[in-house]
Amino acid sequence: MARSGTAFPEVTLAIIAGGQGRRLSGVPKGLLVAEGRTVLERLLVLASRFGDVLLVANAPEPYARFGLRTVADVVPGKGAPGGVHAALVAARTPWVMAVACDMPFIAPEVPGVLLDGADEDVDAVCFEVGGRLEPLLAVYRSALASAWGEALAVNPSMRELLSRVRTRLLPEDVLRAVDPTLRSLANVNTPEDLERYGVALPSR
Repeated sequence: MARSGTAFPEVTLAIIAGGQGRRLSGVPKGLLVAEGRTVLERLLVLASRFGDVLLVANAPEPYARFGLRTVADVVPGKGAPGGVHAALVAARTPWVMAVACDMPFIAPEVPGVLLDGADEDVDAVCFEVGGRLEPLLAVYRSALASAWGEALAVNPSMRELLSRVRTRLLPEDVLRAVDPTLRSLANVNTPEDLERYGVALPSR
């Protein structure tokens, strides 16, 4: 993908917040604190490089102070596939970079690596690390919205959805070239993750 300076004007940064973090006492995961800032604030450091920013949140109230354009799932109850679909539907740009709101440590070089793989022959670009896909640190063509939404009727997995479109899988060494420890893939879902990554619950 051609860049304008260091920016990605044809790409929406879509932060997928979904619902509440049930395994973290219902705390909105975007408000977890890593190295002195909320995870959402850390992700928004990337925002200035994108043409637009969007938050997908079914419970938007905790994030109101950030002033982001916020949408809920169009097809409720579909988890990550539904969150990505909502972002594709709401996007005002040809491409969407989807990131999960529980990933505090995305290296600043990662968006460029993903978007370098986004060309006219590709619908999605995703890392594959240890045989596992990383669909919530990935790039999608917005035009997928209609077909993606129809596919949700049978509760497909993210892997199945990606198998139906022209997906470019980037191998682990491509990510390690900019993030040697793969810290970008760290996500915080459980109390054990809080301890492992040095992340704290927000103060009440």
